[in-house]
Parts: sequence; C-alpha cells; structure tokens
Amino acid sequence: MAFTGSGSGQPQFISSTGNRSFSNAPLIENSDTNQIVVPDRRSWKNLFAYMGPGFLVSIAYIDPGNFETDLQSGAQYKYELLWIILLASCAALVIQSMAANLGVVTGKHLAEHCRSEYPRVPNFILWIIAEIAIVACDIPEVIGTAFALNMLFNIPVWIGVLLTGLSTLILLALQQYGVRKLEFLIAFLVFTIAACFMVELGYAKPDAKEVLKGLFVPGLKGSGATGLAISLLGAMVMPHNLFLHSALVLSRKIPRSVLGIREACRFYMIESAFALMVAFLINICVISVSGTVCNSSNLNAEDQLSCQDLDLNKASFLLRNVLGKWSSKLFGIALLASGQSSTITGTYAGQYVMQGFLDLRLEPWIRNMLTRCLAIVPSLIVAVIGGSAGAGKLIIIASMILSFELPFALVPLLKFTSSKTKMGTHVNSTMISAVTWIIGTLLMAINIYYLITGFIKLLLHSHLKIVAKVFLGILGFSGMAMYLAGTTYLVLRKNKEATHLLALTAPENQQMTNELGNGSIYSLPREDIVSMQLPQRSTPAPADVD
Repeated sequence: MAFTGSGSGQPQFISSTGNRSFSNAPLIENSDTNQIVVPDRRSWKNLFAYMGPGFLVSIAYIDPGNFETDLQSGAQYKYELLWIILLASCAALVIQSMAANLGVVTGKHLAEHCRSEYPRVPNFILWIIAEIAIVACDIPEVIGTAFALNMLFNIPVWIGVLLTGLSTLILLALQQYGVRKLEFLIAFLVFTIAACFMVELGYAKPDAKEVLKGLFVPGLKGSGATGLAISLLGAMVMPHNLFLHSALVLSRKIPRSVLGIREACRFYMIESAFALMVAFLINICVISVSGTVCNSSNLNAEDQLSCQDLDLNKASFLLRNVLGKWSSKLFGIALLASGQSSTITGTYAGQYVMQGFLDLRLEPWIRNMLTRCLAIVPSLIVAVIGGSAGAGKLIIIASMILSFELPFALVPLLKFTSSKTKMGTHVNSTMISAVTWIIGTLLMAINIYYLITGFIKLLLHSHLKIVAKVFLGILGFSGMAMYLAGTTYLVLRKNKEATHLLALTAPENQQMTNELGNGSIYSLPREDIVSMQLPQRSTPAPADVD
C-alpha cells in the first residue's frame, strides 16, 4: 500500500505489504541484507540501531581547524574561554538534532529540500556556496594530516600534502563496505583522538579548579579574547555538517508511524548528544593542555615565543620540549586520526550535496578526486611558498570562509524544520523555534561582525595607496551588501513547497496506523545512503510486446 501526496505522485510512505515501484521516489526499495532495520518494539535496545551518524557528524567539531583555534585559545588565555566551548556544544546539539529530525520526518535531506523549494538560480548559488564550504573544510584536513606526518615521520609538509591525496584511494576502498562499517571506523578514530588527548592531559596536569572555573564562569578580557571567542564559535558549527547529518539518518529502516518517528528523533538526539559530548571533552583537553603548557613557569624564551603564535606545527615542538617526546607523538597520532576522519566525512557530504542540489550522480572516484584536488592545490602552493607558517594561516582563512557561508545552510534548516507543511505534527514547537532562531541569529551576527571588523582592519593596516583602499573598500562593502541581501532573502522567503510527509499526520492516517499496528508501515532506507554510493537513475522497464 502506498499513499501519495497531492502534488507530485511520489509515495509519502511505503507499507511493507506493497509491491508497487516508483521511479525517482525519495525512498528506494532495497532488499540488501546489510540494511539497518530498527526492531518494531519500544525498547531502549533500539538505541544501538541508531548509533553511528552522530560520530560522523562529531568529527567536524574535532577537526584540525578546531585544534588550531583551541591551541591559540589555551596559549593566550589559558582556561578563560572554556565556557565558549560549552555554549557552542549545546548550540551544536540543538542544530544537529534539527538536521536529523528533518531527514527522519521527511525522508529527504537538506540539499534535496533546497532543490525542491528554491528557484533554479538561488538553488544553483546555494550549491556553489556549499561546494566552496566543503573545499574550505577539506583544506585544514589536508594541512593537518601533512603536519601529523611531519610530526610522526619527519616528512616535509609539502610532501605530506601530496601524500594526503592517497587517502582518496582509502575512501574508495571503504565505500564497498557500506555505512555501518564506516560508522564503526569513524567511532574508533574519535575514541583514538580522545584517548591521545586524555593521556596528554595526564602529562600536563592542569589545575582542576581553574578548568572548572573557566568552564562555568563566563568572561572576556580584551578585544583579543573577543576575537578568539568568535573564532571558537564559528569553528564549531560547520555548514556541510547540516547536509551530512540530515542525509545519514536516512540509512535506517524505521517504523513509519507517529510513535516510530518520535522514537527515532529522540534516539538520534541521544546518540548525537553522546558523540558531541566526546568531541566536547576532546576540545576541553586541547585547550587545557595548551593553557597549562604555555603558562608554565619553566618555559624557555623560544617556547614562550612559540606560545605567542601557536599553531598545529609549533604545538608538536612545544609539547616535545615541555612534556617529552611521547607527548609530541601522541599529538601527531590524534591529529592524523582527526585529519583522515574529517576527510571521509567531508567527501561524503560533498556527494550528498551534489546529488541533492543538482540531482547529479558522479562516479564516486571522480567526486573524491575532484574534491581532494581542489583542496590540495592551494594547500600545496602555500606549503611550498610559505612553509609551515603559511599553511597554518591558510587554516585560519578556511575557517573564516566556513563562518561566512554558515547562514546559507543554517537558515534553510531553521525555515524547513519550523514549517508545518514540511514537518507536519513533528514541526518545531514555538519555544524550540524561538530558541533555535535566537541561536542562529547570534551565530550569524557573530560571523558577520567578525568578517566586517576583519575587513576594516585589513584596509586600515594595509600599505596600499588611498585610491586602492577606496576601490577595495567599495568592492568589499558591495560584496557584504550582496551577502546580507542573500541572507535576508532566505530568512524572509516563505516556504512554498509542501513536503511528501512521511509522518502520519492526518487523523485518518493515525487511525489506520492503530488498526495496522505500528510495525505495519516502514520507511525503506535510502539506497544511496546505506551503501554510501550515489544510485544510478532508474530506467523504466521495457514494455511487453505482444
């Protein structure tokens, strides 16, 4: 049995008793034995079936770009900015849970909703912005992996950048094993990172009272602390993560009933909370280790100079000089695990973005090579010309690009999850909508403030002539005006396309669910998400010729 919406004739949900097939349906029937099927029972044991996507998402919160910002925060302000990490982690949990709910309730991920909702030109612009964000996210991963190889094996940074291209071959090998194996691998890498930094914390021995004070007592001393706080907030919520999370939740086969969907949303939130808590503890460890080492009384002059402008590469030498050789190696292992796991999730986010916005399905190896080359080329040029210092600055630039592009993923997510025509009875409550819009507005305001003030400082401190400054100022502020206009368009535009609600929202459907039992109606998992491959377009079967 299949129920169809009023708009396009695609199935709203598919009963386990039906035989009909639909071309280009959002849910693709798949009899693969590797499907992740949630048992039709109300039990906490179901939580284990939902475990996985949160760990893939949590990687974005412990990537090399986050480590760089954490190191600088600890080196310059010790434990004073730990409360920012706590605040950002709570905001991240709310936003990521909304992305998961969008996929669970509607059966379509964020990029697919953007394609169906926005006209062709805005949709194309959003796709370009999302692709730039993925490349910007990949740059710190490439450079971080290169730094890790340098720490562990003394490989020059520029050669390490080239070697990171080999990780694409690893990704291709992983694709054939499906999403469940990938989730286990990422979870292993996350716990590897956590173990390394827990040992680092044991080496450093920070003052527990000071750490707790920094965690729960807010404070900003000076403009420099404000700038770093903005960087910490901007680095916590990544645009590509919203597309990724809303897609990964489609890999489960869940009971398609009000209770089944509600349980899925609740368990995905619990699973995300656990994964993000691990990421939160890792960030706390990085800041605490950096703050303890750089504020130690027995630092020599060279180490004190390194702490003034601490980056991923300098951190290795600093840890080795202060805590010992093994501390440096542990940091290198954690950085390598972070870079490689971030590469995996970023590449798959790119696949779902391209498939969702353009309905374009490339061969996986082409997609992987394209994304990696776009990140390797600028990283290699900067590493060869500017060395380690230049590569470190490129990470900061990439983080700024991600902050700049966040509204173009966050605003659609907030709009869609607050829309009853898309979410049905599972729409955000008034309180949740208010809280999430406040969080989103603050994040966007912080990023816009950071960009404007940074641009003004760049103009004021540059050695260009007045005419050149005026010309660049006109170009820069014109670009900012277009940026604000685009954000305003997304905020004010009303949703026009009703989703094929997979939730049972109408009273007659709820009554039918009660008669059939909660287990009679299932959503079939998305084939492209389950196998981590993009499915080929389905072709109609040839008609029988009499």
